[in-house]
Amino acid sequence: MVVKFYRSLFLLSILLAFGFVSNAAEVVFRGSDISIGENVDILEDTLGRLTFQQVRSSGYFAPNKEQTPNFGLSNSAFWIRITLKNQTGDPDLFLELANARIDLCTIYNEENGKIWQETVSLKERFSNREVQHQNTVFKLDIPSGHSKTYYLKIQGSEQMVLPLFVRSEMGFFQFASDNDVIAGIQMGILTVMMLYNFFLYFSIKEKSYLYYVLYILFIGLTQMTIMGYTFKYLWPDLPTFNTYAIRIFPSLAGSFAVLFMQNFLHSRFNSPAIHKLLTLVFISYGFAILFNLVGLQRFSYRIIDVTGVTACLLCLVVAIQLSVQDYRPAKFYLVAWTIFLIGIVLYTLRNLNILPYNMFTNYTQQVGATIEVILLSFALADKINILKKEKEVSQAQALRISLENEKMILEQNAFLEKSVNERTAELLFANTELNVAMTQLKDTQSQLIDSEKMASLGQLTAGIAHEINNPINFVSSNIRPLRRDIDDVLEILNSYDEMQEVDSVEKLREKISEVEQLKNELDLDYIKTELDTLLKGMEDGAQRTVEIVKGLKIFSRVDESDLNLVNINEGIESTLIILNYQMGNSINLVKDLGNIPSIECYAGKLNQVFMNILTNAIYALLKEKNKNDEPTIWVRTWLKDPDHIAISMRDNGPGMPPEVRAKIFEPFFTTKQVGDGTGLGLSIVFKIIEVHHGNIQVNTEVGQGTEFLITLPVKKEIRPIPEFQ
Repeated sequence: MVVKFYRSLFLLSILLAFGFVSNAAEVVFRGSDISIGENVDILEDTLGRLTFQQVRSSGYFAPNKEQTPNFGLSNSAFWIRITLKNQTGDPDLFLELANARIDLCTIYNEENGKIWQETVSLKERFSNREVQHQNTVFKLDIPSGHSKTYYLKIQGSEQMVLPLFVRSEMGFFQFASDNDVIAGIQMGILTVMMLYNFFLYFSIKEKSYLYYVLYILFIGLTQMTIMGYTFKYLWPDLPTFNTYAIRIFPSLAGSFAVLFMQNFLHSRFNSPAIHKLLTLVFISYGFAILFNLVGLQRFSYRIIDVTGVTACLLCLVVAIQLSVQDYRPAKFYLVAWTIFLIGIVLYTLRNLNILPYNMFTNYTQQVGATIEVILLSFALADKINILKKEKEVSQAQALRISLENEKMILEQNAFLEKSVNERTAELLFANTELNVAMTQLKDTQSQLIDSEKMASLGQLTAGIAHEINNPINFVSSNIRPLRRDIDDVLEILNSYDEMQEVDSVEKLREKISEVEQLKNELDLDYIKTELDTLLKGMEDGAQRTVEIVKGLKIFSRVDESDLNLVNINEGIESTLIILNYQMGNSINLVKDLGNIPSIECYAGKLNQVFMNILTNAIYALLKEKNKNDEPTIWVRTWLKDPDHIAISMRDNGPGMPPEVRAKIFEPFFTTKQVGDGTGLGLSIVFKIIEVHHGNIQVNTEVGQGTEFLITLPVKKEIRPIPEFQ
């Protein structure tokens, strides 16, 4: 845009100073290829609406003074007027605009009232061009010794740098051949480097190689797109894609260049601030691609320019910073990047007409990129050597450490052997003392278990004695009145026997009268009623005795060491019978024994569980009576599921705080007074339930009572019960 401003200012000054515009000199072609940039006239059509006739008759053409016309980025259409004279014997000449990225170029010539025109456009298929060359080339027909004037209308969305050449047919073919050879060499080098590093990536699995391969791919596509080879060979029938490609490929090349630099130089750790800035650069390239796809090509072009300059400077700063710190990979990167930047700078100076357009300046960008790719490949190879050396150093250090460790181990072994011998002697002595202590502990434990069993046996004996005493007393107290009533009945029966000895009717009547009088005196009806009552009472006592004996038999279970199918309800009933004397009339009992199947268990051990839990409940209810509620015990059984039964024993006693609840199954823990218990009852309960693969849950709150909820399997393989129980 700066070049455009100065050029427009220059043309305006000429128009104001002289009031007319002179024509450029005629170009005389004598067979050698010549650059004609300084021999053309230029007209800027800012609106792009002028026709050939309007331009031809316009007097506002201004001669160009630059070797290579440079219109920068502009929305204007530019008209170039050229007058050529052919001084060769061949009428076929070639006019070349050595820029493959001109969007539209149309050439006009009027002769004998006829207008000849030809258009080369990036929006048309490549096969539509008369001259199949990547640059904009027109084949001219100028007879020997004649001259013709041509008008070129040029429009572009990119930097419009127009190196103009006139070539002979042989010179054009020679130039095209040289161009193809140079491009082929460059692409060959890039392809070899790309494949080489691609194979290295699969061998080493280092991301740097993958980013580098992708960078080579897209920098190569960018270079070939700028030179027009991709449109010529890869997608000649896709002009629309070719329009987008010139901005997509540089953006992708820049993106992977940033990723490669970040990974290769470890900028995240070595230069965190610039690493974050490079991440923003990476995002900017993404926006450039996005704007390009939505049709904002010129804006996308500017983003790429600004982002590219920023990325180059940031990468250069990081490389210099790490090179100063003697980071070897950064030195390779700095040299490669510097050469690439030199190529870019020379190419840009050529576009700005500061440097001349020639073979050297025309290929500085390609040469710089190629040398950069080669040097970076060397840098990656050197990184392998560095890693190899680091590995060798690491292995040597590991070996040295291993030898030192071996020496230390030998010394430690000698010391440890001595220590082990001393410690072994100490352990043997401690083990002897421990065995003695264990023997004493087992004896004490056996005594406590025996004490618990004797306590349970005492409760059982007292309960049975108390329960049997009541019905026995009832029977014995009924014997004396029963004997008295039987004697009265026998007396009446004897009176009837005396009637057999009476021989007269009168005496018989007297005897009958005596018997009736005796019956009235003895009150025979009362005797009958009393006899029935006494016999029924004695029968009830006897039945109660039988029930107590049966309950005792069920509770004691002589087969407790074997697994048997047992009705749990019977065991609960027998336990309640034995504990009935303790509850008496002070505690209300509520039973809800459901219809449950017999289960496979150790019956005697489960009866011990029921007795221990119910005994604790009775103790708690009698010790701390609740004045508001009647002391009550609820016993309930039900079928929880087809494989398990459930037993609930609940009371409305004082309950337990959490700290007590957490310890009730620990051996020797008790809240009873000294002498009231050993603290082994619930510990034994827990062990028995565990042996049966069952589960016991305690639900309690202070002031809300306590519930023991037991779940037992109907049929389950049971572990043997430990001997101490």
